[in-house]
Amino acid sequence: MNWSQLPNAITLARVLASLPLLWLLMRGDFVPAFWLAIVAGASDALDGIIAKSFGWQSVLGGILDPIADKLLLSVCFFGLWWSEHWPLWLVAVVLGRDLVILLGAWAWWRIKGRFTPEPSGLSKSTTLTQLLLVGLQLAQLAGYDFAPTWLQPLMLATAFITLASGLDYVLRYGTRAWRERGKRE
Repeated sequence: MNWSQLPNAITLARVLASLPLLWLLMRGDFVPAFWLAIVAGASDALDGIIAKSFGWQSVLGGILDPIADKLLLSVCFFGLWWSEHWPLWLVAVVLGRDLVILLGAWAWWRIKGRFTPEPSGLSKSTTLTQLLLVGLQLAQLAGYDFAPTWLQPLMLATAFITLASGLDYVLRYGTRAWRERGKRE
């Protein structure tokens, strides 16, 4: 292996970690699930630091990194619903937003060509609140009760900001597509 591929290898390991993480969550093994999620999160920071420090960014890494992040978050949301710790509506909001964005990107690519996503501040805030909610919930289920009273309000805030972010994507890219459509005619 060429050392410049190390960030991509770490990202692939994070993708592969989603399977045992899902299994642990579905079985209710929350202590190892918590620690696996922590290691996966740390690997996300590590691959980015390595790639930027050595100039080893790649097109593949730019594609794989957000996929790995979304996959791990989706696995956590699904697994926490499956283990009956989260309501279906929350999982539907989070996964529904991601599905709308994915379908919109696919439609853009099919109709207009190359799609270059530009995450907004709202989108980044959505990811942050989702990560915080998952982390606090897993910590509580693993027996580390340092913020259990925050979970319900954070769950509602996460749902709200996720919906707002999904609407933002639809409006921003819908408006952009509409404007570019007008330029063609």
